Parts: sequence; structure tokens; C-alpha cells
Amino acid sequence: MRIIFLGTPEYASKHLEALLESGFDIIGVVTQPDRPVGRGQRISSSPVKDLALKRKLPVFEKMKDVPFNSLKPDIGIVVAYGALIKEKYLDLLPWGFYNVHPSLLPKYRGAAPIQRAIENGEKMTGVTLFKLTKELDAGPIVLQVPVNIYDYENFDSLENRLIEIGKRMLVDFLTNPGSFSLVPQDHSQATYAPKITVQDTVVSFDRGAEQVKDKIRAYDSQPGARAVLNEETVKIFGVKRIEKIKHNMIPGTIVHIDKEGGHIATIDGIVVVSQIQFPSRKRISFLAAMNGRLVRIGDRFS
Repeated sequence: MRIIFLGTPEYASKHLEALLESGFDIIGVVTQPDRPVGRGQRISSSPVKDLALKRKLPVFEKMKDVPFNSLKPDIGIVVAYGALIKEKYLDLLPWGFYNVHPSLLPKYRGAAPIQRAIENGEKMTGVTLFKLTKELDAGPIVLQVPVNIYDYENFDSLENRLIEIGKRMLVDFLTNPGSFSLVPQDHSQATYAPKITVQDTVVSFDRGAEQVKDKIRAYDSQPGARAVLNEETVKIFGVKRIEKIKHNMIPGTIVHIDKEGGHIATIDGIVVVSQIQFPSRKRISFLAAMNGRLVRIGDRFS
């Protein structure tokens, strides 16, 4: 079976690598164009493009540039491609296009399902393989695997676990795609996971400890949860635990610092956070920040 692969970030490149290592016939790759990245805005290619060039695969940056007539793909596999595929392409291939999505569809359709699930305090998510239709993430389901979300699990950990499931799912499906049935989604149960904005990453300590915990771990390690401390925007990482206690402290106040981290007041308790990152500096422990006179007990996040 001749496969064309569509994807862009490292999340997608790991799925592509799994297919290549399993011996599937990848006859071309479509990825997003090279873009400026980072503080220096250096033009960089996508991880999928880097892997494809390393494996000497044809690479295309626009669907209109793909020579479908000469490549003759049988099926398209889509993993975090980063753009909607126009309806005119969906029926070009004998088997159509199939997408790996890191949620239990129809929940969390859209660009940021992992972050939104953690941020909302979900206890379960999963991976869904479905056939693409013109509506966003609304096609019939081929395979679905549920996954528990651990209480203090951050984005990085959960994403890595979902990648491993997605890789196995693709290999199982492509080994014998004709053996799987298509099950329509229940569109009445659909929820959405919109793209992350900078404002989404801002932590408000005048909320419950559980909500603060979920906000921080949803954006750990990238792009990092933000808060203002002493008129500087900092990032915080690594929620260790929460304590539900009554207190009379102003939310956001650092009430204690030890080897475990900074103990920060919320409206209904304390959240213990292990690391902090100041502008143009590396992540350090709260204890190291205190020893370096960057933060003090009694300082308050706003």
C-alpha cells in the first residue's frame, strides 16, 4: 500500500518514523513550509521535513504541489498537519485520508486537545483514528483507545504516552485496513479545543488549588504557565502537590519555600510548584531563586 504522510511537528515525526521503521511504503510527505522560529526568528524546517529528507523521501509544502497522478498514493495518513485539507483532495485516494487525533472524539476536536483536557481537569483522554471528512475532526472512527490522566501528569508526559499509542494504532490499522469498520461520531457530544493563546497560559491564583494545578501542568513544559511576580512575567513548572486548607492569605502569596518548591496561596489552599523561570534565564528551583535573591517569602504573584 502506497502511503502519503501529512504532518509537521515532532509529535507527527515520531509517527512517521514508526511507519518507516515498520517497513510501510511512504511515497511522499506533505508538511508546513519553513518558518521563523525562536527569539532569533531563524528560518527552520519542520521535524517531519527533517526526517523525510534524512530518509530521502519526496517533500511537498503545499497540497497543490503533490503530483498525485504520478505518485499514485493509495491512502493518506494525517498527524498534526497544521491545516485543513480541502474537500477536493479527500476523494482523490482509493482509501481516503485518516487522521490520528489525541482525544476521545467527539470530545476535544481542534488544535489543542491535550492541553485543554489537562486544563479542564479531565481524568481520561485517549487517541482516535478516524477518516477525514470536510468537517473539522468529525469523520467516522476506525479505532479509539482510552487513557487515564494521572493527577499530577503534565503535558509532556501525557503527550509522550499518547504518541506511543498513536504509533501502535497506525501500524495495526495499516497492516490490514480492510478489517476495520467505520463508526459515525455522535456530533451532539462534540466539544472543541481551540488553539492556545498567550492569555490561555496565564495563571490566576485567585482560583481553587485544583484549577491552578491543572493550568500549570497543562502548559508544562511548553510554552510554560505564566504569572507576574515583582513586575516581571515569569513561568512556573512542576506542580508537586496541593493542600486544601483554610487561610487568610492573599491568593498568589508565596508563603513558604523549601526543597520541594514554592508554596503559593490560592483561594482554597496551597499549591506547591517546584521551578520558576525568569525572563532570559533558565528554569531553576524556587529554593535556588530564593538563595539568588530573585524571590522571597511574602512575594505575591499577580
